Amino acid sequence: MPAEFDAVIIGAGAAGLFCAGVAGQRGLKVLLIDHSPKVAEKIRISGGGRCNFTNLETSPAQFLSQNPHFCRSALSRYTPQHFIDLLKRHEVPFHEKHKGQLFCDRSANDIVNVLLAECAAASALGGEVTRWQPCQVNTIAYSSERYLLSTDRGAVSTPNLVMATGGLSIPKIGATDFSHRVALQFGLRMVTPQPGLVPLTFDGQAWQPYAELAGLALPVRIQTGSKKARGEFLEDLLFTHRGLSGPAVLQISNYWQSGTPIQIDLSPQKDLSAELSQAKRRSRKHFVNELSQQVPARLAETWCQQDPSLAPSLARPINEVPDKVLAKITERLHHWALVPTGTEGYAKAEVTLGGVDTRDLSQQTLMSKQPGLFFIGEAVDVTGWLGGYNFQWAWASGFACAQGLAARDPHHPAQAGASQAA
Repeated sequence: MPAEFDAVIIGAGAAGLFCAGVAGQRGLKVLLIDHSPKVAEKIRISGGGRCNFTNLETSPAQFLSQNPHFCRSALSRYTPQHFIDLLKRHEVPFHEKHKGQLFCDRSANDIVNVLLAECAAASALGGEVTRWQPCQVNTIAYSSERYLLSTDRGAVSTPNLVMATGGLSIPKIGATDFSHRVALQFGLRMVTPQPGLVPLTFDGQAWQPYAELAGLALPVRIQTGSKKARGEFLEDLLFTHRGLSGPAVLQISNYWQSGTPIQIDLSPQKDLSAELSQAKRRSRKHFVNELSQQVPARLAETWCQQDPSLAPSLARPINEVPDKVLAKITERLHHWALVPTGTEGYAKAEVTLGGVDTRDLSQQTLMSKQPGLFFIGEAVDVTGWLGGYNFQWAWASGFACAQGLAARDPHHPAQAGASQAA
């Protein structure tokens, strides 16, 4: 006979672990399965090992989806403050960096330990969270309103199946398309997955002059797209041997479409035309030396070498450089337009864009049109900006799903006193 559970959650990452804890504390008997021997590895490596676990500025405006309003319900019912309160109850110290980003003071392991402790707390509230790791799910079938799973540890039966295996980003820690395959198995629609929050690459030969700037970082304003599909950010950019990275580029990558340009202002906080015009009136230094007062010296030197027609003028003292040459080079610095050839792919992507189409999911519970089948976290076509937003979606979607699970189980009504209650 198969082992029976009120709910089975596949994927012991942020969304899956959190959902298991909430559901268990609602009195449900939950089985949490993951093919990896390690729990929540993406949490452990995030934020430089300190986990940017939420963002105080969270709202639907920081999320991309074919249906941008879909995330509103879950985000409103489990907010950053709810997760902060949870960490305070567990005495986890944290701090704000900038733009609302919250990080652990000590280690991302603090977040993992909180989630595991919340799962363990289920037993005191009439529930139970059992974890099978490592364990492979081989097949999933549906009959008589129950899901029958064939796993490495035996057969499992449940009326509720939650897919929380994430997306394809960072395959070295075990990322798979399992949630996507299950969605397709049960006839759900998909928004084509693609790498998100990912460095952009450029043609090798054309990029060669800029490859020498690898390691250089500077604040920029970056934009791409138009109208509702337009993205614009003021963040740090990082030159690499193959292209561009850093927070600015990771953010804009979610909006970039293949074959279209991105536009970068390399000096967003200064009017270079005014600064250089003023320098021309008072200085006899070479132009590149004056430009180096406005932008990093390595960038200034490289920039002055890129247009052969301007090179002779730019090799002279700034007071001898024609105004039209000053205007041309400052225009390029403020409006550097270039077309990426691609991205660094899932290996370097922090998230996966696309996923299970929200048209086939409930905003309130994340249950699909297939009864008892739920999708949460990164598996869904909801992707946040860089800065803790995707973890907040994991908490919010996991919480909404757990409430939906409890509401579906007639023997285990939601417990108002559970520690996870909003």
